[in-house]
Amino acid sequence: MLDELLGRAELKARIEELEEEKHHLERQLDAESERRSEAVTERQEAEERINRLEDRIEQLEDELDQQAAETTLDFRRRESLRGDRLAAVLDRLRSVDAGPEGALTAMVDDAVPDPVRDLLGDDAALVERAAPCLACVDDARLVSVALTPPLAPDTFVEWGERFRLDESWFRPVGRLAFALVRSDQFAFGVYEDGERRDLETVESDVKGSHSKGGFSQSRFERRREEQIAAHLDECREVLDRRDPDRLVLVGDREMVAELDGDADYTAAVDASGDPEAALDDAFRSFFTTRLAVV
Repeated sequence: MLDELLGRAELKARIEELEEEKHHLERQLDAESERRSEAVTERQEAEERINRLEDRIEQLEDELDQQAAETTLDFRRRESLRGDRLAAVLDRLRSVDAGPEGALTAMVDDAVPDPVRDLLGDDAALVERAAPCLACVDDARLVSVALTPPLAPDTFVEWGERFRLDESWFRPVGRLAFALVRSDQFAFGVYEDGERRDLETVESDVKGSHSKGGFSQSRFERRREEQIAAHLDECREVLDRRDPDRLVLVGDREMVAELDGDADYTAAVDASGDPEAALDDAFRSFFTTRLAVV
């Protein structure tokens, strides 16, 4: 009664209405924030899946059917070679005696050299598709293959009695450093003729995807970038301290790009698991030669 006499009842009612409206807006804001957080997380997960798929596609791109619209040319056979099978195929190719200047070996990067094009004719398009590759063709076209050696040499064209197939292009001959880098893990191994003799790893606590609540998205991304930068600094410290004569660096494409100035050879590979197991998996994947029969 006193409130009504003093005119406060109407004010209190208005305050209650405004409080209810405020609570409603707060609930809307919370719901919108949750939706945005879920959208950010989904986008990050999608980007990670895309990166993994792009890496896988790059490894298998020579197996994709890339026929030109005007041709139906295709390889007669393709095969991935490692271990004993690789040794057997290389030995068989080395055994070919094509006579004086009868065996053509060419390391092809982009453009197919004229001698290869003259010898293969229209099939030279297959070599171009397989490039970068090592083309081995004899003058009678009894042998006509393209190989992708892991440690490819500089481009060259050479005629000889036999094909030029240096063992060091296909296998980890001698002493070699091999490193795998991801955004949160790094593994550095020293190999002697393919056998790992030493191992050093770095594991960093790098945030994965943005979760609900906590940091804002921009703050989260800034924090994650700082963590990755610190991780890469630790990787560089290992490389600087080890200072390998020959280094193969593989792993996540973006991380490899950050460190590739230290490497002699680089490649994107999809190797997961703990650092030691991932390094072994990446080593086997990298030292795989792909054979295409033209």
